[in-house]
Amino acid sequence: MLSDSFYPARTDEPVWEITVGGMLRDVSARHGEREALVEVRQDGTIGRRWTYVALLADCERLALALATRFAPGERVAVWAPNCPEWVMMEFACGLAGLVLVTANPALQVKELRYVVEQSGAAALFRAESFRGNPMAEIAAEACAGLDGIREITDLEDTASLHRQGDRPDILPDVAPETAAQIQYTSGTTGFPKGAVLSHRGLVNNARFYASRCGVTAETVWINVMPMFHTSGCGMVTLGCLQAGARMVLIGLFDPAVVVERMESEGVSMLLCVPTMLVALLEAQEAAPRDLSALDYVSCGGSMVAPELVRRVRETFGCGYGTLYGQTEYCPVITQHHRDDAFDDICGSTGRPLPQTDVSIRSTGDNAVVTVGASGEICVRGPCTMLGYNGDAEATAAAIDADGWLHTGDLGIMDARGYVQVTGRVKEMIIRGGENHFPVEIENVLLEHPDVAEVAVVGLPDARWGEIIAAFVRTQVDKPLDVDGLRAHCRAEMSPQKTPTVWERVEGFPLTGSGKIQKFKLRDAWVADRDERD
Repeated sequence: MLSDSFYPARTDEPVWEITVGGMLRDVSARHGEREALVEVRQDGTIGRRWTYVALLADCERLALALATRFAPGERVAVWAPNCPEWVMMEFACGLAGLVLVTANPALQVKELRYVVEQSGAAALFRAESFRGNPMAEIAAEACAGLDGIREITDLEDTASLHRQGDRPDILPDVAPETAAQIQYTSGTTGFPKGAVLSHRGLVNNARFYASRCGVTAETVWINVMPMFHTSGCGMVTLGCLQAGARMVLIGLFDPAVVVERMESEGVSMLLCVPTMLVALLEAQEAAPRDLSALDYVSCGGSMVAPELVRRVRETFGCGYGTLYGQTEYCPVITQHHRDDAFDDICGSTGRPLPQTDVSIRSTGDNAVVTVGASGEICVRGPCTMLGYNGDAEATAAAIDADGWLHTGDLGIMDARGYVQVTGRVKEMIIRGGENHFPVEIENVLLEHPDVAEVAVVGLPDARWGEIIAAFVRTQVDKPLDVDGLRAHCRAEMSPQKTPTVWERVEGFPLTGSGKIQKFKLRDAWVADRDERD
């Protein structure tokens, strides 16, 4: 039993020195004729299917084509919704030694340009459109004038995707410690920071996570998570890969379609965030399907209420566990075991993954606090990011001299090493499992001529975990034009960043140094809501 909040790494599972591409080759050799990938199109119908042998062949063919156009270590961005080509780009880049830059398909011009330019991407591989977002048009505008971009390629254009360049069609030796991906996560400046993730980190994190979930070659894992996030392209895609399991890839999350495909494909494993889980439960309760094959549901994003765990068990008849993670750790840090007690599942985010040190440290002097005391959750291990792309200062602020990654989250550890997340040192808003940083949204709103000052705050919400609220002081005598401000946000940012709650204020509660006390805005809104209810 622990006395201090420091859980030393368990070494019962080894760290594998292997790359993403190397793992695909290894698994194909062992599980070649097993089905690897099933496409579920955006209309919900079943599309193409691949065995591991066929998937490797297609990925190697694409990798060789990429190798003739890009040198090892170059960055290429993928901007598309979930599709088999996304998966093949991930594996092909791993085989060709290229660094994959991921981008949310909801991004708008300024956001996409920032990601492409900051990452130093040499190419953008894009879809035509998604959910009404004209991606081809946005891509052209975002990349206009960027000298580093040599090509913009439609992922569905097979001839362009496999075009031959002037370099030799030879695949390089790729080292496990080198960069495999750059994933963008919001930062304190209001601009996203590019977390550079290694092959070693991504492969081992996915293996540790999938193993604790009980994934085997017999598992059928439905992937509803976005591929642009570590959950979709890391935890699920690489978790399936290492077990030789089958991945059913959902092109567009529609709860009714997902439960239908869970039935038709005999799905046994599901990873999702709480908002997705509630939607799937509602779909199953409204039109029940035979989900008797479903064995386990893993949920990330936040701790869940006991009522939701009971509902999963009653409706789906399967096991349930929660996890806690951060992109900068590839991403899983703590996770439940399958045999954890009900109270531990509801009241914690589990224990650290193998090979992972976790400590709770004082935000004042960085000392480890005693068991049960609150502090910042810190993590150290082989899955720690290599750093923030092009930002040595931010990297040094996140990873201290002893190798501890400071998550910015507050938590408590019990004597057994179970971690409870209690809040955030940073002001990050987590809406439906997706991170949003207030400064980015505030900066956009301040560009509107009616806005004098604004504070963006996360408010508690039963469905989303948190929703985004904008407290606005308008210019003199200007009313709060919610429709106009909402349209302004939608034109400048991806839709999910647009505030849900809008409040006009005459002034803000301030600290002695003049900083807005956002917690007072949040507390006052909650108190008013409770009084109204």
